[in-house]
Amino acid sequence: MRCKGVALFSRFAGPCLVAGLTLSPAFSQAADEDPWEGVNRAVFRFNDTLDTYTLKPIAKAYDTVTPQFLEDGIHNMFNNVGDVTNLVNNVLQAKPAAAGKDTARLIFNTTFGLLGFFDVGTRMGLQRSEEDFGQTLGYWGVSSGPYVMLPFFGPSTVRDAIGKYPDTYARPYRYIDHVPTRNTILGADIIDTRASLLSAEKLINGDKYLFLRNAYLQNREFKVKDGQVEDDF
Repeated sequence: MRCKGVALFSRFAGPCLVAGLTLSPAFSQAADEDPWEGVNRAVFRFNDTLDTYTLKPIAKAYDTVTPQFLEDGIHNMFNNVGDVTNLVNNVLQAKPAAAGKDTARLIFNTTFGLLGFFDVGTRMGLQRSEEDFGQTLGYWGVSSGPYVMLPFFGPSTVRDAIGKYPDTYARPYRYIDHVPTRNTILGADIIDTRASLLSAEKLINGDKYLFLRNAYLQNREFKVKDGQVEDDF
């Protein structure tokens, strides 16, 4: 299943937060990391309402009318652009092997994959990484800070929220001067992201806010520590 992020209104949250999730007992104490829960819940209700009546219907329509091969190709193209962010952050984290894979993926997917429409890199054994500046800060020891729900962007922490701005320098939208073109590409990216989350929603149960908060915090710890997370039993 394709999965890029669990924030219901943007691609800029951490990837694959819901799919395949197994919450560890350590996150039963996630409330200690959410001192602003009252405000966060209000923002979450705003995001969820806006998503329910705007973005989700558009994404469902897109998913219905777009042939699967075309939808997959568009998704791959946005992933290919995202590999630039992965490459930059792997370099900043002093991970030469991962940065080398990102570079190879960009070369092969952009050329042989027709600007990324076909993910030939993965077929060659070059697995895609998921890196951002929030992870880079965490890699070098910066604490995540309190959990925060951002308007439009969804789940985050203080550290990850700060990290979103530097990442914009590795994304193409910042360098497109023609406003209609920039907005069209950005809108297509958001719709593609939302469509990729439609099936993952079925895994959400109980209090939706708590589920997404715990999922986000667990996923971010997993990502920052490159999967080396100890369960607190």
